Amino acid sequence: MIDIQNQSDYRNIEIEKVGVKNIKYPIIVLDRKNKTQQTVATINMYVNLPHHFKGTHMSRFIEILNEYRGRINLQTLYTILDEMKEKLDAKSAHLEVEFPYFIEKEAPVSKEKSLMEYTCRFCASHEKERDMYIEVNVPITTLCPCSKEISRGGAHSQRGKASVKLRFRKFVWIENIIRHIEESASSEVYSLLKRSDEKYITEEAYSNPVFVEDVVRNIAERLDADQNITWFSVEVENFESIHNHSAYAFVEKKN
Repeated sequence: MIDIQNQSDYRNIEIEKVGVKNIKYPIIVLDRKNKTQQTVATINMYVNLPHHFKGTHMSRFIEILNEYRGRINLQTLYTILDEMKEKLDAKSAHLEVEFPYFIEKEAPVSKEKSLMEYTCRFCASHEKERDMYIEVNVPITTLCPCSKEISRGGAHSQRGKASVKLRFRKFVWIENIIRHIEESASSEVYSLLKRSDEKYITEEAYSNPVFVEDVVRNIAERLDADQNITWFSVEVENFESIHNHSAYAFVEKKN
């Protein structure tokens, strides 16, 4: 059969990334408490395409993914990238694996247990050099220090989202990054709370007011103290409860 993808293209334009997106695929990730955790990832796979090729072979991405079924993790990402480059005759390859990660959390007073979801990503690429980072997204609660200071009673609070990306020398636990983030905010977010828990969390947040600037600095300070982490970026967005905008802060540690 005629292979259209391998035919020549006359436009002389190289494509930096071509591939497949939004593949839903079961994966197994390491879990500090339970050893492993099964989840479903959304995977993007790309390679470069030289200017003289008309197209790439999309089916080969799925074939490679199927070869590593049950073995898609931090330890195998570079191996998968190398196989993508070889089978697709490419100079660069990119792999993005996004997945929900669940941790069983215990409410602070009632001790009710429930599963909390965190969105995580493994991102790896191999061009001239190999590169990999992980991303962890964590919902948080913040209480405004200014509102507390100027109000006779109460203060406005809101839910926010902290996104941490980091590179590392050796393995890192997702749970450790989550703890760094949650302990840097006014309070944690839970999926199940009783009234006694709500009272506790409300008072905890009131006694620990933080601006969005405080949160990124708190997280950065914790990450910077970890010698295993070589680079990080911290992004925090507060979905303001009394303003028609979000508050935002970003900080990055250079390599």
